[in-house]
Amino acid sequence: MAKNIDAIAAKLGATIVGEIPGVGGGAFGAARLAKTVATLQGRLTPGQGIRPGRPSVPTWIESPKVPMSETTFQRLTKLAEMASEGDRKVSPMQVAAQLLEEALSGLPDD
Repeated sequence: MAKNIDAIAAKLGATIVGEIPGVGGGAFGAARLAKTVATLQGRLTPGQGIRPGRPSVPTWIESPKVPMSETTFQRLTKLAEMASEGDRKVSPMQVAAQLLEEALSGLPDD
């Protein structure tokens, strides 16, 4: 971990508990990203009720607003378009949520 990250954490009174792995570039990064998209597609279930809305993952109970740059949103939008199939549309925020879930899954629970 970079020394400047340690310095920033110390100034904020924070503790670094782990690192989030990057997807990486090249063929292996693309393969990992394809797996993430496939995982999201497999987890989506149709909405319920009279006006079911967009398919979602039943275990997702929070819907926070997350600020991000235009570039990040455009990248998420492209990934969402790639993940969408026919009537099963995937939103950019669903892609973001899946990426976040996978990135944090390797961290300890405490």
